[in-house]
Amino acid sequence: MQSNIGLILEEKAADIGNFIVGRLLPFRQKRAVGPFVFIDHIKPTCLKDYQNMDVPPHPHIGLSTLTYLLEGSIFHRDSIGSAIEIKAGEVNWMTAGKGVVHSERTPEYLRRADKFLHGFQIWIGLPKELEQSEPSFHHIDKKEIPVWEEDGISYKLIAGEIVGKKSPVPVHSPLFFLEIKTSTAQKINIGEKLFGEVGMYVLDGTVKIEGNDYGTAQLLIAKNASLCEFETNGVTTLYLFGGEPFDEERFIYWNFVNSDKHLIEQAKINWKNQDVNAFPKIPGDDQDYVPLPEFPMHKKP
Repeated sequence: MQSNIGLILEEKAADIGNFIVGRLLPFRQKRAVGPFVFIDHIKPTCLKDYQNMDVPPHPHIGLSTLTYLLEGSIFHRDSIGSAIEIKAGEVNWMTAGKGVVHSERTPEYLRRADKFLHGFQIWIGLPKELEQSEPSFHHIDKKEIPVWEEDGISYKLIAGEIVGKKSPVPVHSPLFFLEIKTSTAQKINIGEKLFGEVGMYVLDGTVKIEGNDYGTAQLLIAKNASLCEFETNGVTTLYLFGGEPFDEERFIYWNFVNSDKHLIEQAKINWKNQDVNAFPKIPGDDQDYVPLPEFPMHKKP
């Protein structure tokens, strides 16, 4: 029988300051899964009382960012005027459109205490007609996110729409970001409910697919979403994500994503020149910023 696993990608470690993330996308072999173009797994991290998360103001265009925390807390500020703390189980959804600036820092009341941080930071491409839209921001409380159980299997639909459920996260194209948890060995056949492209990331435990065991630190890409079937080994947490891919290629340079290279080049100039018409300052966090790095634009092979 031919395998439905089209690609197995090993998580790449990336140091972003006081903690390590596992980069799941993009890879040279696979630049996107559906509209998902970038996924970082913030590894479970204990930050000491003298360590804090401080990501200074930095820009985005042409994408939506999704932050989902399993542990800890981050304070988000942006050039739209949003200023809010995101805690475990909650979702921050920011749509950059034509341009937005945001910062992510440890909340003030935690800066002199030991704290934990664990979660996901994800970029999702925008449909071509929305790449130049006005920026927006939404915070979704954990009580609003659909959670249900079927046959001893726990599901949480963090974003998108699937199996008759819909997350309140205001996505802009057909997609899904689904958490699945089991406490005992389970056989799961969810393929008939999926669509487009699909990726699987095992956070804890292992899964068996076509007789082979797969564990953490791997991203599995299915050839056919409708054939997604697997078994968990017991206490397991995994994520399925994906959806309909775009017709046009998406280019990435640093924090800029777009189907038009010229808009990326203009964004680079605007940020380098600190053009406040293109990238306004963040109220309450405008004293520093992340400078534009110099490296080649990522492109699909």
